[in-house]
Amino acid sequence: MKQLTQKEEEIMERMWDHGPMLVRELQAYYDEPRPHVNTLATLMKILEEKGFLGHKAITARCFQYFARISREEYRGGSLEGVVNKFFGKSYLSAVSALVKSEKISVEELKKLIREVEENNQH
Repeated sequence: MKQLTQKEEEIMERMWDHGPMLVRELQAYYDEPRPHVNTLATLMKILEEKGFLGHKAITARCFQYFARISREEYRGGSLEGVVNKFFGKSYLSAVSALVKSEKISVEELKKLIREVEENNQH
């Protein structure tokens, strides 16, 4: 899965939070100083080319954009990319690194294991 730039991710967060919208509607969700409509339109076109957004024509020059991928799908793909790139495609190595760097405690890891075991029993 392709990664998003910070600006692209900001747009996608707004799309996931608020649903399909026009570029001007998206602009309204930004604090002042708001990005220019043309800037947002360009970024949305890039997001469409990357497969994150789709659109439907409202008029000949007016499009409503919608997310083609869910927040959860993006998170999963992003995590997979990090694990593949930095941990040799090993989720075990990734979790081990989190424990070693004390980003996750042994107790939290035990809790996670219990939750996984409970989910697998249902």
